[in-house]
Amino acid sequence: MTINWGILGAGRIAKKFADDFKVVNNGIISAVASRSANRSNEFAREFKIPKAYSSYDEMVKDSEIDVVYIATPHNFHLEHAMLCLNNGKSVLCEKPVTVNSAEFAILQNLAKEKNLFFMEAIWTYYLPAIQQVVSWIQEGKIGDIKQVQLSFGFPGDMDEKMRLANPDLAGGALLDIGIYGIAMAELVFDNEVESIQSMAHFSETGVDDYNSIQLKYKCGGMAQISSSFVCELKNEAVIYGTKGRIEIPQFWMAKKAFLISEEEQLEFIDTDKQLGYNHEAYAVNELLNNGATESAVVPQLKSKRILSIMDQVRSQIGLKYPFEK
Repeated sequence: MTINWGILGAGRIAKKFADDFKVVNNGIISAVASRSANRSNEFAREFKIPKAYSSYDEMVKDSEIDVVYIATPHNFHLEHAMLCLNNGKSVLCEKPVTVNSAEFAILQNLAKEKNLFFMEAIWTYYLPAIQQVVSWIQEGKIGDIKQVQLSFGFPGDMDEKMRLANPDLAGGALLDIGIYGIAMAELVFDNEVESIQSMAHFSETGVDDYNSIQLKYKCGGMAQISSSFVCELKNEAVIYGTKGRIEIPQFWMAKKAFLISEEEQLEFIDTDKQLGYNHEAYAVNELLNNGATESAVVPQLKSKRILSIMDQVRSQIGLKYPFEK
């Protein structure tokens, strides 16, 4: 069965998702919704989407839509995911799926009650390069994993009116890009965190504009994670094992991975022209056709762990958003 999608939000990320969806052969984007009629109509024309709504409520009441991709700012995710689930729509929600763990529990319980598919859009996990890295690790090619170093940083627009710097929109480096490093550490170690140490610098608007996090897992593994909106970092992941290492340039959107060990040197290069959102979308279509309510690649437990880590980091650095009780 062909899966029909609605896109809620018509911004930059929504456009990347829609552009990659052009190569997805087991689903179609049937509708897009924005609070601006002009924006939704323009989006629909650009990506040849049959229906354009100027109201989110209208779109989620469209009986033809099976699943909704939520691409609005972080602070709206709870509201918009609840809207979709309460109207019988499965949900793929951009990361972070919610601002905190308490919000996530509400959505997790609601999805279970409605028996609907619900997943955080950690598209990185589905990238072929990352899937190859997981295979190398599982095959023991670099031995036991001990340390991971992850950095993601660039000079961002920290004007108080822009999303990245706006506390009312849950801005800051941690939730926007730091989550990628945490998600990668979680993928590599797949274990409970034993301790967290973090520090951050704050912008004039009151959000973290750069930060550093150290995680120690119960298995003994350690991760060092840096994210920044004020400077260009090395922007890579390096996974160190007892027999070698794996290097992943631009790990959050990985196209390449390199293995350097005592026994061999391997490389993986993905020549696909798409960014990679298509892999995630294809997988969701398959899961929906199989009657699944969550993904084994991005299970809700993984999202819960990532949010728990970010909650603890925010507690340590003293970051609380105005809308949080």
